[in-house]
Amino acid sequence: MALSQFLPGPASSQTGFAIGLTRAGYAGGAAAWLGFTLPSALLMVAFALGLHGLADTAIRGGLLHGLKLVAVAIVAQAVLGMARSLCPDRQRAAVAVLALALVVAIPGSAGQVVAILAGGLVGLLLCKGTAAEAPSVIPPVSRPAGLVCLAAYFVLLAFAFVPAGRTAVGLFDAFYRSGALVFGGGHVVLPLLRDAVVAPGWTSDNIFLAGYGMAQAVPGPLFTFAAYLGAIAGVPPGGAAGAAIALAGIFLPGLLAMMGALPFWHALRSRPRAQAVMTGINAAVVGLLGAALYSPVWVSAVRGPADFAVAAAAFVLLVAWRAPPLLAVVFCAVAGVALSAG
Repeated sequence: MALSQFLPGPASSQTGFAIGLTRAGYAGGAAAWLGFTLPSALLMVAFALGLHGLADTAIRGGLLHGLKLVAVAIVAQAVLGMARSLCPDRQRAAVAVLALALVVAIPGSAGQVVAILAGGLVGLLLCKGTAAEAPSVIPPVSRPAGLVCLAAYFVLLAFAFVPAGRTAVGLFDAFYRSGALVFGGGHVVLPLLRDAVVAPGWTSDNIFLAGYGMAQAVPGPLFTFAAYLGAIAGVPPGGAAGAAIALAGIFLPGLLAMMGALPFWHALRSRPRAQAVMTGINAAVVGLLGAALYSPVWVSAVRGPADFAVAAAAFVLLVAWRAPPLLAVVFCAVAGVALSAG
């Protein structure tokens, strides 16, 4: 779990994969990942196909708008929770604000990469790291195999920045790039994925945020949001095949990073400087998510006082009443349909 928090990628999926890897080798890792991911992915693909087949009526429009409003509440809750845990002091709060400013000033993936790098640098200079003892276990991946995985991670990331257009390769690259650059949990992938699929015109903000809202209502890792996007994006092959390509793209970098880091984790976590860099990066991702809360989430969803009231009520349900996300999703979906009918 500690290593998963240190690496880019979805921490819950990486932890499950590492457990399977330790228990039964590479096949065990693959089986654990598939069992943990498949239920959520299938539900998100079903939602994408159902949404695609739903007629463009007031009910469809209201449902989409309600799911966009629940995204406002859920991202706001995520920003609040991450700020409390990852930015508890002035240094880390300053890193978060710096990252937010960089993302706003430099649009696209470039701003997100610069913000993450700046967070690591400032963390190295200002944040204190602590050495930790690692358990004395034999890693399930050898050092040569780990180096091969790390090399594959960086080579594929380099190719992911080469334009490939509206092709299956371009689809894979977009999701690989997003999965390789996300730190700090599933919600932080939101701005990266939006830049990958909305900016080039593969889907709209409305469809994107509706899927993100729906992802809160299903069990499993939030990264299976990629299955929905791969199925519904205007890039061939689309459907189930597009969902499979998107899932492979977004999860592969995290799994490669896990296999690459496992043989070296004991030495790495004993270095305070490495811990300080990750402290700064984790603070920076709070700024990234804060910027995403404003745009695209807020500006796309909140169109007037009634929308603000619905989003605020959902936020109170999540934070004060500690209601499950599914309840907030249902509430906002019903409210969105009611507002559209009115």
